[in-house]
Amino acid sequence: MMFGYGMGWLGMIMMFLFWGLIIFGVVVLIRWLLTTARKGDEKVPTGGQALEVLKERYARGEISKEEFESMKSDISA
Repeated sequence: MMFGYGMGWLGMIMMFLFWGLIIFGVVVLIRWLLTTARKGDEKVPTGGQALEVLKERYARGEISKEEFESMKSDISA
């Protein structure tokens, strides 16, 4: 007869492992979501940054003067 002891120490160890993995998974998920959110914010230049990027592209010859002036007026508006 077991007298209500169940699996004893083995059951207790398995319970701690189970909850440890659950908590670890939640922490990893939260860190991944925060990292992804930060990376998304860095990709969009705003205001003065957009104008600087535009000037750099024009200086490298990636865009023509007409494209530069058109995009510059779009940014300023």
